Amino acid sequence: MITADLHNHTHYSHARDSVADMYASAVSRGLDVFGFSEHSPRPEAYTYPSEYRDRLNAHLADYVREVTDLQKAGGPCRVLFGMEIDWFEDDEAFVRGACSQFPFDYLIGSTHFLGTWGYDAGPGPWQAMSEGERFDCYSAYFRTWRRMLDTGLFNIAAHPDLIKIFTVSSFHSWLVREDSQRLVKDALEVLKCRGMAMEVSSAGLRKPCREIYPCPLIMRLAAETGVRISFASDAHTTDDVAFGFPVLASYARAFGFTESVYFADGTCHSRAF
Repeated sequence: MITADLHNHTHYSHARDSVADMYASAVSRGLDVFGFSEHSPRPEAYTYPSEYRDRLNAHLADYVREVTDLQKAGGPCRVLFGMEIDWFEDDEAFVRGACSQFPFDYLIGSTHFLGTWGYDAGPGPWQAMSEGERFDCYSAYFRTWRRMLDTGLFNIAAHPDLIKIFTVSSFHSWLVREDSQRLVKDALEVLKCRGMAMEVSSAGLRKPCREIYPCPLIMRLAAETGVRISFASDAHTTDDVAFGFPVLASYARAFGFTESVYFADGTCHSRAF
């Protein structure tokens, strides 16, 4: 049974519900560890068509205060203070500043941008691409992902194959190639070397790809590499908290995983599931 959910958002970014409401949902679902991981601020160059940056910037202090107040209050579910940090390859100084601005329990590293393009904003650009152009994007993503991992800034690598969100069939056609698998395996080796965990997330089941992050082939490569895993719903509403966790547990066990990890005060804790 999975009782820790380490990737969750609030109404201070593009999610729906408050810190208090998300915590209450975690308690009602029987979780004993709940990690708040609101999005980090972003430079102006990295902009989505539907943007929440101003709201997040205006309320970042509120997010920090509300989560840390919950931590101090105690309760049936342990609260962890985290953040999902976007990786900007051309602005590493900004990323490093975001990682050190508060005393986080843990940090999630995410690659949502290729250059300044937020590739997960909508299907339009993907629909206009040839399959070869899509393949180039997948390769660029995993090269970027590897460089993010190699910084050693993060504890958890979020939704490893998020890049498949709108083109899952093309992604699988790319992934079966030997050179693609070498690229992914190389990144997973870096992840292991840096002491990180790979996130196994049910969020993809709610997205157009309708598939767990990461897909089975990457799960197999991760198991062969010996990486650690963490579990997440990437919840954006109270209904999403711990979404699909029985499915995630069965999925991970099918690849030989029997333990997951979480990070508190930068220290890794493992548990059976």
